[in-house]
Amino acid sequence: MNKKIFTNVKVAQTYGIIEDGIVAVSGGVISAVGTRDDYDTISRMLASEGAAEEIEIIDGRGLYLGPGLVDIHTHASDVQFFTEDPIACAQHHLMHGTTSVFPALYFSFTPEQYIAAIDQMKEASQKPGGINIAGVYMEGPFLNPKFGCDKENNPWKTVDPGQYMPVIEAAKDFAAVYCVAPERDNILQYVHDVKTLVPDAVFAVAHSEASSEQVEAIIPYGLKIGTHFSDATGKVHKWSDVEIVGVGPDEVVLMHDDIYAELIVDNMGVHVDPYLIRLVRKVKGDDRVILISDAYAAAGPRPEEYKDCFDINFDFTGEIAGSKLTLDQACRNMMKHSGCGIAEVFKFAASNPARAIGFNDRGEIAAGKRADIILVDSGMNVEHIYIAGNKIR
Repeated sequence: MNKKIFTNVKVAQTYGIIEDGIVAVSGGVISAVGTRDDYDTISRMLASEGAAEEIEIIDGRGLYLGPGLVDIHTHASDVQFFTEDPIACAQHHLMHGTTSVFPALYFSFTPEQYIAAIDQMKEASQKPGGINIAGVYMEGPFLNPKFGCDKENNPWKTVDPGQYMPVIEAAKDFAAVYCVAPERDNILQYVHDVKTLVPDAVFAVAHSEASSEQVEAIIPYGLKIGTHFSDATGKVHKWSDVEIVGVGPDEVVLMHDDIYAELIVDNMGVHVDPYLIRLVRKVKGDDRVILISDAYAAAGPRPEEYKDCFDINFDFTGEIAGSKLTLDQACRNMMKHSGCGIAEVFKFAASNPARAIGFNDRGEIAAGKRADIILVDSGMNVEHIYIAGNKIR
């Protein structure tokens, strides 16, 4: 049905929880949010928008109602990459409450592979099974080859416009984020060329050991995100003759209030130590933390010391290679490690990522937003999913 009223729900909004709330949806958009006391007013308002149409009343049974999750950075499902089967991967994340997903395309792709993958994701996004594919996350091409998994396969040796311009052209209407290592030679030429074609481009510092000056040189172009904070970032040593750690990408992310920090929050706190998770939250505030899954389809053996890490991957060198996370699990882990609640993790996994990349039509339960809605229990287990007001599960 086109019109719905969710009743008997705890509504997760950016400022907290509305107990015994109601949410009205019309034409795929949230039209009103209130409490049980507002039911008669809201139902009359909804009926007046075409009185002949029946309104579906949905009893939320006391579940939490929040915005569909927004994963801006993931490569795979639990077993395969988006480039192997984008529909299967999109559905895997959708069934865990991710109503907007941005497949990450990695720096090990050749120019031809980048273009083919971008076209593949565009095509998949137009199919019913790929309804939640909302764009791509360009994790490359120009990152520091010293960091990240599969680093031995890096075809981007120089920042050459003849090599990268066709990729920018292919991505310009579909890429949500462009990652760069600011220390790469001639990187400002690349950033300038992206910005020329995509004036509202969002940049992220990633796989980098850049100095603070090098990172800050990108800020005027639209540097808004620190990719997987504290993972695949180097420690800068400013003085060669003493063992004193200098200031690098992570410190710049912490310093600048407008830069968001992505966090991979796994069950055991391997990617980011729980103490550091709490520190990042304290410094950045709840409006600048983004949860990502960074799911990857590595199949290397699990070292003995990590035998209980069910939600991370390893490559065949024994190095950590992304995760097996979905955002609902990342939210559960975040609550465990930081002590935050349901309202906060909805910010980290929906509101903040949507706002960071300029997708201002979603990510919140508020009038005028797209009705991407999930219903979860107190443990962030997803029970029902809606995209633009249409029930998925």
